Amino acid sequence: MYRDFGTVLVAAILGIIMVAVPLIVQSLVAPSKKSKEKLETYECGEESEGSAWLQFNIRFYVIALIFLIFDVEVVFLFPWAVVFKDLGLLAMVEMAIFLVILIVGLAYVWVKADLNWVKRKVKYAAGRYDQIQLKETN
Repeated sequence: MYRDFGTVLVAAILGIIMVAVPLIVQSLVAPSKKSKEKLETYECGEESEGSAWLQFNIRFYVIALIFLIFDVEVVFLFPWAVVFKDLGLLAMVEMAIFLVILIVGLAYVWVKADLNWVKRKVKYAAGRYDQIQLKETN
């Protein structure tokens, strides 16, 4: 029993070492002379304009997360479809349950109007954020 915990301990120590050593070496080797030019944002050789702290519409993140969730889940359909004939009826029932869960998730997102991209004159987009009362900036 203790051999199992020993393996976990060795893996944890090895993980800590593999993270700590490069950080320590980097702090010792990296140049530390700071100048205005070195502290500027580098973007493909272009001069930076304005601040990098821009506010993006939350809709970008919501749509990206919804896409990521459904994209990753749909990836499971391909290997299942490849070996479908070998798995039998149980696999068909399990995949049906899986697809029902995905459809319920899609219906939830649809009902919450998170898929609507409505251009409005408020600071944030439509959907579940309609109730937020914000000052309009024109």
